[in-house]
Amino acid sequence: MSDARPRIMGVLNVTPDSFSDGGVNFTWEAAVKRGLDLVREGADIIDIGGESSRPGASPVAADEELRRVRPVVSALSESTDRPISIDTYKAVVARECLEHGAAIVNDISALGDPEMAGVAAEFDAGVVLMHMQGTPRTMQIAPDYQDVVTEVRDFLAGRLEKAKAAGIRADRVAIDPGIGFGKTREHNRQLLWELERFAGLGRPLLIGTSRKGTLSKITGRETSDLTVASVVSALAAIRKGARVVRVHDVGAMADAIKVWEAQVGWDVP
Repeated sequence: MSDARPRIMGVLNVTPDSFSDGGVNFTWEAAVKRGLDLVREGADIIDIGGESSRPGASPVAADEELRRVRPVVSALSESTDRPISIDTYKAVVARECLEHGAAIVNDISALGDPEMAGVAAEFDAGVVLMHMQGTPRTMQIAPDYQDVVTEVRDFLAGRLEKAKAAGIRADRVAIDPGIGFGKTREHNRQLLWELERFAGLGRPLLIGTSRKGTLSKITGRETSDLTVASVVSALAAIRKGARVVRVHDVGAMADAIKVWEAQVGWDVP
């Protein structure tokens, strides 16, 4: 495996209301089975989420989120050597999942919880810092920027400084511009077109366009029929510097990466 090969983060939603899978993995038994399937399909990281972040979603209490994800994190961490990521913005949820085998915190609020940075530093966890304008409930209500690329980049630069000040090692952090999180289709297009501008932050770039509404708008297809569009979008992001792609269709993405590596190679910024 080439060190230059981009990594695949496989999405494992343990929610009854996910926009992408309709809650098919809501029981922990089904979620564990699906997680192992993702490993077999080629996922390098399993990203487990117990609260939907779809536009308009209502927050979930921490105890309910933990009831959903903790047994899945524990079981998968004992069943595979792939790193387990917990998709949460709550420090209490992150702490318990790190105690039960998770290695990464995928935080859509980028350390918005005042306790999150300390928890991540204590466990020497990997951290994904993502930009979002507003909250999942409000983020798509008239998102507005003067210069979306500059503003998102500056926000992430500030959060990298916050992580450093809290004692989180720089080599444990990745950044995510948050495609679809408080952005219009045009904002998403600008961010993806100018991904190279994030290289100056010096951290690996994670991109998640899989099954996003912006792809539905481009193709006219339903969420369930966006595999090809998602793979193409991820490959385009890789060509502009993404080092990790967060996807639902892991097998298709893994095949695309193998073919691209064999025929083109990884000449990325």
